[in-house]
Amino acid sequence: MWKWYGIGIAANKISGVRAATVHDVTSAHLAREHNNANIICFGERLIGPEIARESLVAFLNAEFQGGRHAERVQKISDLES
Repeated sequence: MWKWYGIGIAANKISGVRAATVHDVTSAHLAREHNNANIICFGERLIGPEIARESLVAFLNAEFQGGRHAERVQKISDLES
């Protein structure tokens, strides 16, 4: 069950990677805006090519908002050191 998360889990083992497994446009842009994700992962059995394309565009066009989200991202980065 839930094996589509494996790629994100594996990617997050690499220092500096903040991978997010997304399932729609909203989760894609929020992954970047709130968590400063730098890798996007998809579960191929869950979404079709059109949603994947739209989600990728949303992810690439989104920017990290910083602010209150920056503290959380820093805590994640601190775990790597």
